[in-house]
Amino acid sequence: MEIELNRNLRLACVITLLALTLLCVLWETVLAPVRPGGSWLFLKALPLAFPLRGILRGNLYTYQWASMLSLLYVMEGAVRVMSDTRPLSAMLAGVELALSLLFFACAILYVRPAKQAARRRRSSAT
Repeated sequence: MEIELNRNLRLACVITLLALTLLCVLWETVLAPVRPGGSWLFLKALPLAFPLRGILRGNLYTYQWASMLSLLYVMEGAVRVMSDTRPLSAMLAGVELALSLLFFACAILYVRPAKQAARRRRSSAT
């Protein structure tokens, strides 16, 4: 039995992951760096590069752990949107929060049918 996964959710995951990565780099180098001239905080985008290959290929396991990784960016966005005193940086934190939440939701919804099918196969095998 072949599981039909939602292509739109997969595309949304790819786009939001790429946008989140780009946002993290631009935020800390050009748009609103912590220090004038940029800071090493742009390296926070590096962990987002690790799941990119698996996300592009549609690897379900990668979607699962990348969704958990995105929660780190949800936390950072939430903290910085509430605590950053610079308006541009607070706005970028809001964008980071929105992108990471969107990625999380799309990844979970993309994987859900496959997880349900696996659960049904396990229960019918016993």
